[in-house]
Amino acid sequence: MRYWLFKSEPSTWSWDMQVAKGDVGEEWDGVRNYQARNFMRDMAIGDRGFFYHSQKEKAVVGVVEICAEAHPDSTTDDDRWECVDIRAVAPVKTPVTLEQVKAHPELSEMALVKSSRLSVQPVTDAEWQVICAMAGISP
Repeated sequence: MRYWLFKSEPSTWSWDMQVAKGDVGEEWDGVRNYQARNFMRDMAIGDRGFFYHSQKEKAVVGVVEICAEAHPDSTTDDDRWECVDIRAVAPVKTPVTLEQVKAHPELSEMALVKSSRLSVQPVTDAEWQVICAMAGISP
């Protein structure tokens, strides 16, 4: 299993909206960055990810699971763009803020710190463990 982080502006797509989609999940569509698209191409069903609210909150608020591998993005006719489907697994007990991530020495190389604008990014096993502990959830 691999781990990921999905960033979303809560005014556009929030954790509550993701949860409302239930087990069917939702396309993680609209991504127009080649690196983020390529990360989605690497995802497999069952991989887990953090759901991150960007903008004001800037915090990990939930855990999601990949429920459909990369396929054409339904929001465009341009065949260069693909996306995965994700479904909500569980909220975190304690949101983990960007400020907390930046302050944690073991997370200094995390993509969230180094490539802050990237909307889909990998999370290492060690980073997953640390953030789960900070969030009060079991990895």
